[in-house]
Amino acid sequence: MLDDVPLLIKLIKGYLSDVDVVWQDRERIRRLQDKRLRKVVRYAYTVPLYHNKYKTAGINPGDIRGVEDIRKLPVVTKDDIRNSFPKGVLPEGYNTRRAEKLSTSGSTGKPITIYVDHSSILQSIIAYVRILKAYGERWDKTRITIIADTTYGSAGYATFKSPLPSFLMKILPIDNIQILDITEKSEEMIAKINDFKPDFLNGYPGVLHALATLKMEKGFGRDINPRYVSSSGAVLDPFTRRYISEAFDAHVFDVYESTEGGPMAFECRRGCYHLHSDMVYLEALDDDMNPVSSGEVGRVAVTKLYGKGTPVVRYVGMGDLVKWTDDVCDCGINTGCIGSIEGRRVDAIVTADGGIIPPLSITGVPNEVMSEEKHFCVKQFQIVQEENGNVTVLVVPKKDEKNKEKTVIVYHKIEAELNERIGGGVSVQIKEVDEIPTYGAVLPPLVVSRVKKTS
Repeated sequence: MLDDVPLLIKLIKGYLSDVDVVWQDRERIRRLQDKRLRKVVRYAYTVPLYHNKYKTAGINPGDIRGVEDIRKLPVVTKDDIRNSFPKGVLPEGYNTRRAEKLSTSGSTGKPITIYVDHSSILQSIIAYVRILKAYGERWDKTRITIIADTTYGSAGYATFKSPLPSFLMKILPIDNIQILDITEKSEEMIAKINDFKPDFLNGYPGVLHALATLKMEKGFGRDINPRYVSSSGAVLDPFTRRYISEAFDAHVFDVYESTEGGPMAFECRRGCYHLHSDMVYLEALDDDMNPVSSGEVGRVAVTKLYGKGTPVVRYVGMGDLVKWTDDVCDCGINTGCIGSIEGRRVDAIVTADGGIIPPLSITGVPNEVMSEEKHFCVKQFQIVQEENGNVTVLVVPKKDEKNKEKTVIVYHKIEAELNERIGGGVSVQIKEVDEIPTYGAVLPPLVVSRVKKTS
């Protein structure tokens, strides 16, 4: 099915060059971005969805000389891709056997489907190798456990189970990598990880939280002591980060990726979110589609700088919110940074005047209060905004929590802090519950708003 020699050549070339790009000179990285953007725009112009948009906007590929010109291009929405699928998202005559058909999770209730070619899948693998290298680990030596959604049609399937990675695992001696699916029962999963004893553990925040609970409350997984735990696939809030770190006594860091955008950013050892600037060009835009200033929160527009299949150019359909920054990290990785991943617009709290409060501006409150009081009494929580605008914080207390008086103090302080941050006449109350329903091994959203959005 796959041609061995060209694939091996491409893999070696990618390992020797693309893995190390982020440590190169900043100006060289920018020139590479310009070159790759020009190529992507030329390709997109052959795809009906983009061709029609560019013609309407009076744009030709030659008008785009580099990333400084990217704002000349119109943005692409989720509805644009959905309404153009399948023929409108590929060049005429494209051989779909050269690509995998991937669908988004549909967390907004509106999933989409795109085509991702084999070179894009390879790029995702290279990004993973790059992250390992940034933490002093090696793909061929470090014992690695990856917990992923490997359902057919998912990004996890494309990266770890589709014909390309399956082929690579057959020709390369990769017995140091354990791949588990998120649908496995937590008890069975933690037993397999315990036997494997990984140095590097990667999974969704919800899965990692469930495993952390099994270790701390039931004593499962006593031999799971990784050096690093990486979280991906959902927003990693400060509470969940601390909880996982405490359970596994490991450094926990976040990876930012999506089905549409592929690998986009990862936290370095100093906590800065470094962009994969050779793979994506990221923008943070306001409601008028203008760039936000440093320190402000904006809506993500992502442009993939590689691959064929369905092009992703100035795509705003993910609905992600990020805090932009002009700061430069001196860790040695020379790519641009984003300040923080603030969550998804659909998960944000809506104020009385229709304003949006990004999730991470409030989800860190429980951890901040518990740290201040030195009393970690909460195992899990969820912030729910009711239809009338008021907020209920569902709290699952830690098992066998004995200092009830201290717990009450923590609850009152969480309520007070959230009331202050949300403001606008919104009332916040804590409600203790026995459990917050989960979906398989994945935690529900930390923030749920039932207020009807105006936009």
